[in-house]
Amino acid sequence: MSTATDISPIQQLLNIMAQLRDPELGCSWDRKQTWQSLLPYTLEETYEVVDAVDRNDAPAVCDELGDLLLQVVFMAQIAEEQGLFNFNDIARGISEKLIRRHPHVFDSTVYASEAEQKQAWEAIKQAERAEKEQKGLFAGIPAAMPALRRAQKVQKRAAQVGFDWANWQQVVPKVHEELDEVAEAVANNESFTRIEEEMGDVLLAASNMARMLGVDAENALRLSSRKFEKRFERVEELLAQDQLSLEAASLAQMDAAWETAKLEEKTKT
Repeated sequence: MSTATDISPIQQLLNIMAQLRDPELGCSWDRKQTWQSLLPYTLEETYEVVDAVDRNDAPAVCDELGDLLLQVVFMAQIAEEQGLFNFNDIARGISEKLIRRHPHVFDSTVYASEAEQKQAWEAIKQAERAEKEQKGLFAGIPAAMPALRRAQKVQKRAAQVGFDWANWQQVVPKVHEELDEVAEAVANNESFTRIEEEMGDVLLAASNMARMLGVDAENALRLSSRKFEKRFERVEELLAQDQLSLEAASLAQMDAAWETAKLEEKTKT
């Protein structure tokens, strides 16, 4: 029998997961898990990887990637038990996909430019979708994808067939137009559903503008939210120095602390 010292780390992990799922000797919690029950943990681990990367914390990235890998191994073990596929099938599939999508690396294909390479990449992906009988321009874009990221994916697909702005400057009036329509809907006391729809149009236009600027809208909003959080934590600290809690402070006092926090950030850069 192989010991932990003469097998690869990935094989050791696969063996551990198989033992955890063993009907007799395994863990009762691990045995009862399904793909569906693991989804919240998979999403949580993905976000924790993102958080570690944002902090540029290499040990944390390593640790969180391990937690994410566990979710892959867990789902693969469940699939193997049902005779669907196993971890090797997953690794083989992604290896074949990488080779297929990089003919300029693994074959003799030569691209004249990065733009030509990108166009070929999209053509290969389109062929893959056709082989899977995924029909329609937006086939293969997950419905459960975060809304801003999905919006940019949809817009990108539409742009590939020529339905796009010529430049980002043309989107600016559209953003203002959508903002005006929100204000008009509120002024006219329209239904919440209508206002929600108009706000969605604002976000869609803004995400389109971000795409044309080469900005990942989801990532941009995440970083801005983090900046707001960090700045407001400093507001709380500044107020505490004046023996004030957030609840006791006036809006004017919070605004003053906010401006101080902003100024501190500028002096650090």
